[in-house]
Amino acid sequence: MTYVVTESCIRCKYTDCVEVCPVDCFHEGPNFLSIDPEECIDCALCEPECPVNAIFAEDDLPEDQMKFLELNIELSKIWPVINEQKDPPDDAADWDDKPDKLKYLEK
Repeated sequence: MTYVVTESCIRCKYTDCVEVCPVDCFHEGPNFLSIDPEECIDCALCEPECPVNAIFAEDDLPEDQMKFLELNIELSKIWPVINEQKDPPDDAADWDDKPDKLKYLEK
């Protein structure tokens, strides 16, 4: 099992989660974070840290977010590791509760 970053993260990209990760499994893209399932040790420390509830255990992944499991795998292979918290984008709060954000994902 792994943890998965889902659609809620797009354009919010809060990095509270990376600060608590003991194995540096988060990868940073332009407006989204991904988790490398090969590195994730299923510790669950990241899940409660996400202010927009964008992180789920693979077994608890909502049906409409299943595509994000493959996206996390794909993107963690090409994006660099992030292991320190950064300030979120200036407009992050504007995107917190917006639905259907996949079209805004920048690879």
